[in-house]
Amino acid sequence: MVEHADIRVVHRGGSKINFRAPVISDDSRLLLCASGECVKVYSTSTEECVHHLRAHTDVVTGVVLRPSNHLQVYSCSMDGTIRLWDFTDAILIKTYVIGQPIYSIYASAQHNGVLFITIPMLNDKTSEMFHLVAVHLQQSTEQLVEARELSVVISHVSSNPAAIAFGRAGEYLASTKGLQLEVFFLKKQKSNRFSLKEENKKGRKNTFSCVTCHPTDDCIATGHEDGQIRLWRNFSHKKEYTYSTLHWHHTTVGSLCFTPEGTNLLSGGVESVLVQWRYNQDTQRDFLPRLGAAITHVTVSPDGTLFTTTHSDNSKSCYTLTAQALLICLYCSRESIETDLLIDPRSKALVMNGKPGHLQFYSLQRDKLMYNLDIVQQEYIYQSDLQQFEVVKAAFNSSGNWLATVEREQKDAELELNLKLWAFDDQTQSFVLNTTISAPHENRITALCFSPATDSQTTTVLVSSSKDGHFKAWQLAAHTEGRDGKAIGDLLCPCWSCDFVGAYHGLVPSCCCFSADGSLLAVSFQEVVTVWSSASWELLTTLSQPPGDIRDLCFGQLSCSKYLLGTSTSNLLLCWNLLTCSLEWSTSMDISLLLADPLSENMAAFSSFSSLLSVFVFKPSEPRPIFSQKAVCSGKVMRAVFAPREEMLESCEESSQWLNRCQLYFLSQHMVNSSAAGSAQPNALIGSHHSPSAQRSSSSIREVRSSARPYTAGLPMSLTHVSSPSQLLQTPAHVLPSTSYLCSMFVRSLLISVTDNRSVTQYSYSTNTHSSAFTGFILHGSTSVPK
Repeated sequence: MVEHADIRVVHRGGSKINFRAPVISDDSRLLLCASGECVKVYSTSTEECVHHLRAHTDVVTGVVLRPSNHLQVYSCSMDGTIRLWDFTDAILIKTYVIGQPIYSIYASAQHNGVLFITIPMLNDKTSEMFHLVAVHLQQSTEQLVEARELSVVISHVSSNPAAIAFGRAGEYLASTKGLQLEVFFLKKQKSNRFSLKEENKKGRKNTFSCVTCHPTDDCIATGHEDGQIRLWRNFSHKKEYTYSTLHWHHTTVGSLCFTPEGTNLLSGGVESVLVQWRYNQDTQRDFLPRLGAAITHVTVSPDGTLFTTTHSDNSKSCYTLTAQALLICLYCSRESIETDLLIDPRSKALVMNGKPGHLQFYSLQRDKLMYNLDIVQQEYIYQSDLQQFEVVKAAFNSSGNWLATVEREQKDAELELNLKLWAFDDQTQSFVLNTTISAPHENRITALCFSPATDSQTTTVLVSSSKDGHFKAWQLAAHTEGRDGKAIGDLLCPCWSCDFVGAYHGLVPSCCCFSADGSLLAVSFQEVVTVWSSASWELLTTLSQPPGDIRDLCFGQLSCSKYLLGTSTSNLLLCWNLLTCSLEWSTSMDISLLLADPLSENMAAFSSFSSLLSVFVFKPSEPRPIFSQKAVCSGKVMRAVFAPREEMLESCEESSQWLNRCQLYFLSQHMVNSSAAGSAQPNALIGSHHSPSAQRSSSSIREVRSSARPYTAGLPMSLTHVSSPSQLLQTPAHVLPSTSYLCSMFVRSLLISVTDNRSVTQYSYSTNTHSSAFTGFILHGSTSVPK
């Protein structure tokens, strides 16, 4: 039996791991990535996420190793704090309060006790003017330290972390913004500024995009929007400086990085090719091509044995001299998710758009990509004006043996190219293309659904509706002929063919769905709902409603299978009784998404009001909702799905019983749409309430669930409740607070507050030797009494 607690909306998976450049540990065993409001620690050997460093209350904007301790790391956030972690044990050591949003962080071994951060000049998140300041970290035994001693180093800098870099031995800082390079010498406290013309001779822009410095030589490498790399030397003189040019990239250089010895310079961009330049040998270069999406960050480990590339599709690749590993949190490099959120009946994986032309199978339990299924089966080539193929529709049958996909050449194309049917292969444990239907409709497909598998229905049926005014039923039939028309003995080669084409008075169908037993098919034609027999394809009845096109259709499940629910553009939620063919009830509500739980009678409806999202869970047979929560998050829900649990929960509370069998996941508008760097707020908090004004990550999955355990994320172990002495003894000694602090904390834990909710008995007595009165407490059930 699970103790009841409030139902909460929690961050369940995803988040951007390509928002900032990663950090590699000194031994190249761990990779640290800023991901939403936490820092994820990955193992470079197993590719698993081993730790989550959670404490920040806003998006993490930077991670940097502590120069004086290779087992510790600093993280900064828009919440105005810098936190020191022991990342091997995932323990928070200290928190420094800055009080202003932090956009990037830098550290140098030559400046002990000082960090360099980028903050807005006006102490406002909307400010577009920033300066680089030095933070002097005070030596204190306290866990929470006020770090208000700031000194401005460079004014009017870029908020992009790639625009600032430390020079040789920490003697100078290189900062780029727009068309200007500024070199600040820390000892001399002076700057030299160098400017470029807006355009080169070929009319391409010279704007700076990134900068890095040679570790042992006075050389600054800068990347530019025209694809050129400039190597600056003799920059200690304003007029006698020189620079040489390297050029291979055809557009903006995304990232630059020197190896620790300085023998090579690595560069990457939208070409998805990692280029290795030999230092002082401009003509010699090596290439590592076809790395996937555009390269946004290149990082090299301190020992030079491992380097990583971060890509625009939210993936990271780790490379050594002999092997390559791929760390992927969740592909989400698009402005919108074209397919619905689907659950693979076999693997229980979440399925949605992945790489261009692919479907990704993503494990919600492990927060890891399982694999990508290539649907389009064409090489992806980056080019701004090149029309790419994309998967726009997908559906599984109830057993997971069949997968249907629809692909389109471009986003604005009116005609889908192919409808593909994929069969699951037990030997390869993947889907294999079975049938390709070219131009299945004369216009764009609006809906796709399989008939549920039942004992009475022996054939599998797929229905597709289109803006051409028709819906088509595709049936799986077994043939004994091969592709050349010859028989193949006793082997059956199933294929798909069109079994029926339906229409209704020239109206355009928008959505369709099957009943729980597969005997009925409901198709909405604008404001009219038609009900068809799946056995004879006979039109049984039509259901009308007030003016407004139907947006969603859902049949009830189990005991509510006689109900058909729909939402309309006139902001109505409608429920029809199919036994009486009449409207059972209706309510005025702007429902953006309606879906049914496949394992219960429950249905979920998402409603948006004043840009805030509310969720309602109800049964079609009952007028009152089982569960409702307002202001869940901001933005409109784009996709949602009920995911079956691995083990059924046993909850005695009526308000949370609807979560016993399934969990509800959803993607909101702010989670899908990417924001500008530094302004996205990927929320990874677990709690009963979220700030409505917070924006969400472009790649985060959220879950509505109930939990009986309080959440203490972000607190150091010494500030949270220790359940047993063994937990304290198992903590590494080098991250524990001082002994005096632990003793005082232990003594305070023995005291019982007067406002404690537990049943206590208060008593007082006086001694003969003292005139003062002593007050104590006796816990009911305790055998010890103060003497």
